[in-house]
Amino acid sequence: MDRSLIRNFSIIAHIDHGKSTLADRLLETTGALSSREMQEQVLDSMDLERERGITIKAQAVRLNYSAADGKTYQLNLIDTPGHVDFAYEVSRSLAACEGALLVVDAAQGVEAQTMANTYLALEHDLEILPVLNKIDLPAADPDRVQDEIESTIGLEADDALRISAKTGLGVDEVLEAVVERVPPPKAADGAPMRALLFDSWYDSYRGVVMLARVVDGALVKGMKIRFWSTGRTYEVEALGYRTPKHVSCDVLSAGEVGWVIANIKNVTETRIGDTICDDRDLTSVPLPGFEESKPMVFAGLYPVESHQHEALREALEKLQLNDRSFQFEPESSVALGFGFRCGFLGLLHLEIVQERLEREFDLRLITTAPGVRYRVVKTDGSVLEIDNASRWPPQPSIARVEEPVFEVTVITRDDYLGGILKLFEDKRGVQKSFEYAASNRAVLTYEVPLNEIVLDFYDRLKTVSRGYASIDYHFSGYWASPMVKLDILVAGDSIDALSIIVHRDQAFDRGKALIQKFRKLIPRQQFQVALQAAIGNKIVARDNIAPLRKNVTAKCYGGDITRKRKLLDRQREGKRRMKRVGRVDIPQEAFLAVLSVGND
Repeated sequence: MDRSLIRNFSIIAHIDHGKSTLADRLLETTGALSSREMQEQVLDSMDLERERGITIKAQAVRLNYSAADGKTYQLNLIDTPGHVDFAYEVSRSLAACEGALLVVDAAQGVEAQTMANTYLALEHDLEILPVLNKIDLPAADPDRVQDEIESTIGLEADDALRISAKTGLGVDEVLEAVVERVPPPKAADGAPMRALLFDSWYDSYRGVVMLARVVDGALVKGMKIRFWSTGRTYEVEALGYRTPKHVSCDVLSAGEVGWVIANIKNVTETRIGDTICDDRDLTSVPLPGFEESKPMVFAGLYPVESHQHEALREALEKLQLNDRSFQFEPESSVALGFGFRCGFLGLLHLEIVQERLEREFDLRLITTAPGVRYRVVKTDGSVLEIDNASRWPPQPSIARVEEPVFEVTVITRDDYLGGILKLFEDKRGVQKSFEYAASNRAVLTYEVPLNEIVLDFYDRLKTVSRGYASIDYHFSGYWASPMVKLDILVAGDSIDALSIIVHRDQAFDRGKALIQKFRKLIPRQQFQVALQAAIGNKIVARDNIAPLRKNVTAKCYGGDITRKRKLLDRQREGKRRMKRVGRVDIPQEAFLAVLSVGND
């Protein structure tokens, strides 16, 4: 294929601004699918994507377009997710493109992830085409939104395309703009084959399927390829591309995007961002890759029925083959038995993984409350990374604790600024900037500890802003913070499963709330049970569960008072002995109620 006729571009936008709908219209307009084959969200192949109306996995599709100049162009479109948890998908998709369609809702205007994705595209040095979508809505104000793009993002928007992806209005102009303004791919003539691996997944019948962009040379069926990072060599068994139907081919030339199958049995052998080279040419220089995503939120997954532990392990292994950003390792709990400590990109990612496990593998799961990974520097200079309170070292051996911090950008109407500023203050946020994108739209940037974000930040933000605030966040570094391990003691015994890591200033409130909740769940015993929250040897909160008590004086009608006192003293002494030797059996339901996600 002549490189001058190839255009590689992506669609980026804030969530629910119309990326997948525009992709549907582009498929329809170029004739990739007939009207009979068309359906909503064609490129969203997972059931969860269709039900939730969001894109989770990036998808690549090849379109053939006959332009106004009489030439037929090959358009390689990559549809990307919009939710902040899947920003890594956007990053690696942009690495395979020369241009991007920046879709902005003509009614809602510039949102937090509109800005974040634009800056991501600029970092990759892409040609950005602003597209104002939903101009058919009564509330649409394209002129205002065009000014917002220029003032907030600093992107020239005089030539912004005005379309309605739902009705198809203006979609032809989008295709013409892609042909005219997105540059064709560059490649060094005569250079050895190099391709950028930007996605992979597992197929039960054919092994690992890789999605790659050929940068130089040509990828040919039957050739020997080598991965730069691992040095492993394989033979290419099959090549192809999506239209969105799967089409096989014998060659992928420079500038083209397609899938590669090379009899690879394990996804871990294919590293995202790696360079695929020709095994016969050892002079190749690796392409600039990108960092793999690192889990930021951690939670325990346990089977409700203990005999399903092995089935859960197999399910997690299969799921990891299709989702490289998901990690897990075995762990055990006194309360919940054997399970796995799992790492996720965010809370939505956690929800998606849990729902896929329950649907696709028919498992019933308990998910513990999410936490983050702390960096603990000990007095001897050693550094530990800890995401579970059970692994927390003794307090005297800790020199300092560092917690992950995210830079959070919120765009909102100025009517709700008071509540949002108070929320950031409650969440230990530090303001970085405060400016107005328009007369009544403010842009706030704060640094906030991730531990505060994963609890209830998003829900509270939507509540105080009545749904009018949009949010974007990314990792910005670590803070030294006075984090401590809060232990829960029942009748003097520490319960490991209930230990949590909290900021010292919040330890009293969290401990008191946890004890009050637990007090309602543990059944009363024959003796008084003390519930305590402690930091090391220091008790920060306490409550008691009153004992069950038989009315031993019921048979005494009148008579000498000393007779009643003797019976009461005997009962009191018996309960004192029971308290010394008694043990409290905590029911499973009590653990589940306290540990499970969704509880305060």
